[in-house]
Amino acid sequence: MRTSTTFLGSLDNVCRMAGLYYEEFTVGETIEHERRRTISESDNQRFCDMTMNQQPLHLDAEFAADTEFGGRLVNGLYTMSLATGISIPETTDGTIVANLSYDDVEHPKPVFHGDTIRAQSTVTEKRETSDGERGIVTMCVEVFNQDDDLVCSFDRTILSLKRALEE
Repeated sequence: MRTSTTFLGSLDNVCRMAGLYYEEFTVGETIEHERRRTISESDNQRFCDMTMNQQPLHLDAEFAADTEFGGRLVNGLYTMSLATGISIPETTDGTIVANLSYDDVEHPKPVFHGDTIRAQSTVTEKRETSDGERGIVTMCVEVFNQDDDLVCSFDRTILSLKRALEE
């Protein structure tokens, strides 16, 4: 299991691990992402505003109180986007050509304001492109809350750089 080597202290002491090149991904490997994020009401509100999502389940406390959830839920696309961002330093920071797809998205449990989420990525597939110059990697990203409940999962497929050949 790979873990982040990011150390948070003063900004002068931040040491960032670069993303992985195609050759460095191993099928079956799980990468634990050490970064966590507590989701605030304003995070959810801003995301809904930016995406023009006016679903009352996310925004209207009175409406949401009368649902089976008993309160407002964090927008599921925000949870997914945040998990992708959390995963970038240890997977694709500086080594990605493009995100190709997000598939099999599931939200088995709700996320509420004040929940703290973390993520892990498991490499499920990899192959070289037809020209052999790059690689395609698929990872299953799982998102957990502070109680270790799975709150979101999805497959992320990327087009990855390969290491430059040394001459």
